[in-house]
Amino acid sequence: MSWNGNDNKDPWGRNDTPPEIDEVIKKVKEKVESLFGGGSSGGSSDGGGFSMKSIPLIFGVLVLLWVGAGIYQVEQAERSVVLRLGKFEEIKGPGLRWNPPIIDAWEIVDVVRVRPHRHDALMLTKDENIVAVTVSVQYQIADPRSYVLDIRDADASLVQATESALRHVVGGSIMDDALTTGREVIAQEVKARLQRYLNKYNTGLEVVVVNIEDSSPPNQVQEAFDDVIKAREDEVRARNEAETYANGLVPEARGQAQRMLQDAEAYKEQVVSEAQGDAMRFNLLLAEYQKAPDVTRNRLYLDSIQAVMSNSTKVMIDVEGGNNILYIPLDKIAESARGIDSLNVPSNASGNASIRELTNEVIEEIRRRNRQEERR
Repeated sequence: MSWNGNDNKDPWGRNDTPPEIDEVIKKVKEKVESLFGGGSSGGSSDGGGFSMKSIPLIFGVLVLLWVGAGIYQVEQAERSVVLRLGKFEEIKGPGLRWNPPIIDAWEIVDVVRVRPHRHDALMLTKDENIVAVTVSVQYQIADPRSYVLDIRDADASLVQATESALRHVVGGSIMDDALTTGREVIAQEVKARLQRYLNKYNTGLEVVVVNIEDSSPPNQVQEAFDDVIKAREDEVRARNEAETYANGLVPEARGQAQRMLQDAEAYKEQVVSEAQGDAMRFNLLLAEYQKAPDVTRNRLYLDSIQAVMSNSTKVMIDVEGGNNILYIPLDKIAESARGIDSLNVPSNASGNASIRELTNEVIEEIRRRNRQEERR
């Protein structure tokens, strides 16, 4: 539609009508033909095909695409397993790598990353008990060639090998070891056996850590097992208390034994010293006796009488010349007995007669003082 007879122009004189489809196609065709040398002079095209001059250019483009398709990057933690015509060629390390496409094929694997695997299962122990075990395995690729070529699915093989190794080890253990103290030992045995399986299968995997995360009896017997654990804890507590008591008692007994030894040594020294003192005193007394036998004899007698009476509260004396026995309550006249040293002892007394006279004088003095006490 025209605007007031201006053909395809708008009222302002502009021509905004879009070009025809055929004209657009024609222009595109001319550009393509000119690119490959097939265009005619004057910018027109006679509809001819590609010229022979375009073949090297096409070949060059294809070579560039082929070369570019073979360029790839291998990271620091990765390795590239290269196959040439389906056969193993080499393993390439980190860096910018190139292999001819179609001829070579390659697969990049991470040999540093630690991969986790967690396995849960019910196990039958050696003593015919069932335990629920949860084990976690951490592994990494140690041999990229074996991992890629020698086995179809190394990760799936590790899953099956883990269950096999775990059942073998737990099946050879008793329930107490699997649930309490033997978990670390079981984990080490599972790791060693699992690594042997993986090496035998040529998986190229290396086991880093095996942990027994959880081991517990089935829910049906959980309460009974809790009672067993409580009893064991009580046993451990009682044992600790007994050891504490022993640790306190033994040192005390050793201290008492040491003290008894020291007391014995002290008693020994005391007895020896007293014996030596008595021997020295006897020697001194012997020398005095040799100088004055009568006086020394009388003094020894009086000292003996004094020692006996001072430790006795009742004394019975057979009076010479009579049948009566005189009872003397020394506990009442102890103070009077202390004055026995004030008696006048004759210094010229001699023999048994002097001792008998001295004894009579002592008795008379005691009777006299006793009568005085009764009068009071």
